[in-house]
Amino acid sequence: MPKLAKKSTMSLGRIFMSDCLFCKIIDGSIPSYTVYEDDKVKVFLDINPNNDGHLLVIPKEHKANLYEMDDDTLIYMLNIIREKLKSILSDKLNIDGLTISQNNDYGQEVKHFHIHVIPRYKNDKFPLASNCSKVEDVYHKLVG
Repeated sequence: MPKLAKKSTMSLGRIFMSDCLFCKIIDGSIPSYTVYEDDKVKVFLDINPNNDGHLLVIPKEHKANLYEMDDDTLIYMLNIIREKLKSILSDKLNIDGLTISQNNDYGQEVKHFHIHVIPRYKNDKFPLASNCSKVEDVYHKLVG
C-alpha cells in the first residue's frame, strides 16, 4: 500500500505539516513549556531532558532537517541561543555551560528541524538523563 503524502498548509505565510508534532506545538494544538517566542522561532523545554533546562529551538516554518534550512534562519537561531537563551539559563538555573546539538535523519525523532540547547552543570552525568527536576518546576524557574 502506498504511503499517503503529508498534508501541508500555509498559515501567516508559513508552511505547516499537519502530522508534525512541532508544527502542532507552534499552532497551539499541543501545549508546550515555552520560554521564548517571536515571529521566527519558538523555544520550549524538552519533555525528556538530558539536564534541567534542556531547550528545543525550532523555526516556525516547517523544515525537516538541516539540508532544508536557509542560512538566515540558521544564523538567527544561533543568535537567539547566544544572545537570549544563554543569559536566561545562567540567571535562572545557574548553569556552568551549554551543549548544543542537532540531529538529521537517523537519530532525529521529530522530523522538524530543531536545535537542542542542553545546560551543563559541574558534576552532571550528561549525556545520561540523571536526576532531572520535573519539567514544570524548571519552567516556573525560567519564566516565573
